[in-house]
Amino acid sequence: MQTASNYKVLVVDDDPDIVEMLHYNLTREGYDVTQAENGKKAIEVAQAEKPDIILMDVMMPVLDGIAACRQLREINDFRHTHIIFLTARSEEFSEVAAFEAGADDFITKPIKPRALLSRLSAFTRRDSQQEAEEQVIEISGLRIDRTSFAVYKGDEKITLPKKEFELLSFLAATPNKVFSREELLNNVWGNDVYVIARTVDVHVRKVREKIGEDNIKTIKGVGYKFNTD
Repeated sequence: MQTASNYKVLVVDDDPDIVEMLHYNLTREGYDVTQAENGKKAIEVAQAEKPDIILMDVMMPVLDGIAACRQLREINDFRHTHIIFLTARSEEFSEVAAFEAGADDFITKPIKPRALLSRLSAFTRRDSQQEAEEQVIEISGLRIDRTSFAVYKGDEKITLPKKEFELLSFLAATPNKVFSREELLNNVWGNDVYVIARTVDVHVRKVREKIGEDNIKTIKGVGYKFNTD
């Protein structure tokens, strides 16, 4: 089971005061912390340090957080890394843009250390729960391996980012049961992580693009189900 002491956190922000505050609170909690001052440097540090969690500002010089997140998600090593955006209230920031880029969550500045640590704890708990689910789901021509986060369609291996994989795995574990967006948010993202209902739609669309349109069915006005009909 992973604990804070097993987790590497990369803090990315061009404000040295915020970096210092986060570094102090995270290391005191037991996290192994590294830092970067912009998105370009974040990618370099991430490739060297292989962090489990990346806390990243949105508006930064050289390369902003959204662009850096997209680039990181294109690298296999970071498809399952937790990427959490740090956003100022005054920024014109689209939550949908964040999730389109591959973010797992976002935290609004000014950052409250206790709330931040609670949010990170939610991610580590879910990681531990998933480690215990050593099973393979074989359904409708798909083989979903929860231990390796791999999806196979026939002989083809399909690589999904972590949240897309978790969404597919959750729906496939109870085929033909309809889940509302709220239920999916609570079970896949957790009820202590703030994301909007549209997030589910974005991730369903991305999963469909990769595994095909037929497996996840939209039930209008209700939600989604894994379809075996």
